[in-house]
Order: sequence, then structure tokens, then C-alpha cells
Amino acid sequence: METAVTAAALRALHVPGRPLLLPNVWDAASARTVEKAGFPAVATSSAAIAAALGYPDGEAVPVVEMLDTIARIVDAVSVPVSADIERGYGMAPAELVERLAATGAVGCNLEDSDPPTRTMIDPSAQVDFLVAVRAAAIHSGLDLVINARVDTFARPDPALDDALNRARRYREAGADCVFPILAAEPEHIRALVGEVDAPVNIMCRRGAPAPAELAALGVARVSFGSGLRNALQAYHRQMLERVVAGESPFHSGQS
Repeated sequence: METAVTAAALRALHVPGRPLLLPNVWDAASARTVEKAGFPAVATSSAAIAAALGYPDGEAVPVVEMLDTIARIVDAVSVPVSADIERGYGMAPAELVERLAATGAVGCNLEDSDPPTRTMIDPSAQVDFLVAVRAAAIHSGLDLVINARVDTFARPDPALDDALNRARRYREAGADCVFPILAAEPEHIRALVGEVDAPVNIMCRRGAPAPAELAALGVARVSFGSGLRNALQAYHRQMLERVVAGESPFHSGQS
């Protein structure tokens, strides 16, 4: 599919109250599984990819390995792919856009904290970054769906006003949607949906509302971060424990 078509298709899937569900993937096999299950788009998880490649999260993966993984995921499916590229792995906006375009991804997450330290970036600096990324995409002819991550709720002292301010400014800077990661309180989510003129992405995780509840709150995109891979890894450990105990790791009828 042409990039312009798939980016437009991805953008159109962000409908408040009927959210785009994105069970995040980490390799070609998991991406194919998501597509085969009927999901209309695929999103990567930087943390899940890092773990699968043997690195910690926080831009510790060499950028070549991250981009190669994203490209393999894009090649494995026929639906639009949005790539979690943290804060760009130190690339300038023009290089970031050029190398992302080469993978075939038509969307990306860009976060507003420094990945190694989790220190929040000044919102004005993040606005400048997002403006430059959007300008680079326009200059290159790339139709790119930018999901601007807001890390306020990942801080020990989150403030709703800060999250709202950042989300509004990122939207004005050219973001297509905003992603207040770790927002979990219904009143916070309701405020973000109601007071920010942008589709809102919320992460489904333990302690957060379920997808149906998020839909009722007006959320337009639901992602799962590294949660699915973490759950599968935990199940793998349980299977190995049964092997160590001299048992079959397979349940009846499982192969």
C-alpha cells in the first residue's frame, strides 16, 4: 500500500468512543498474530523490542537494530504500522523522518522525557522538536501519524494541569494524537478527552480501566505497551518450571 494511503487509514481509525485497539508487538511473528486476529493496524513497543533483543528499555537498543526490527515488522504485515521510537534515539528530526520512512512505518510515538533518565523535557523544547519532525515529514513528502507521548503521569508527583498543558501544546505543534502514558484515573482521562482537541491514547494495564471502559470515556486509541510480551514471558517461565519439576509443560490438548 502507498504510504499516504496507509497513514490516512491509520489516522482515520482514531475515533473517540470507538478506540483503535493496538496490542503492541515486538517482532514479525507477533505482528502477524495481531493482524491475523483481525486488528486493523499494528504498533510496536520499544520496551518489548528491547527485551526481545536483550537490551534494557530507554534507547539502549542501537538505532540500527531498532529500525531493522521495525522494518521486518512492516514487511510481515499488510496493515499500517506505528513505531514506538522513544525520543528518536538522538537523531535530528530530518534524519529521524528519513530513516523511519525507510522502514515503511507510517506512524510513530515520540515521548517527552529523556529515555535513559526519565527526566521530563521542557514542554517548549518538546514543542520545537515536534514542529521540526512535522516539518521534516512534510518536506520529505511523508504522511506521518505522530502520537505525542505525555509522561506526566509517570512522574512521582503527576499534575493534571501539566498533562493538559503539554497535550494541548503538542497538538498545536502538529501531533495527530496525544498519549498520556500511565494515566489511569477515570476523572483524569475524562478531562484529557474533554479538554484536549485531539484523539487520546491510553495504555491498558493492570490498575487501569479496561478497553470497554476507556471507550465509554471517549478514548480514541488503546495500546498495551510491553504488557502482552511480559505476560507471555511469565507464562514461558511457568512452563519451564514444570519441565524442571519433571512435568510436561503442555496442558491437555496443547501442542
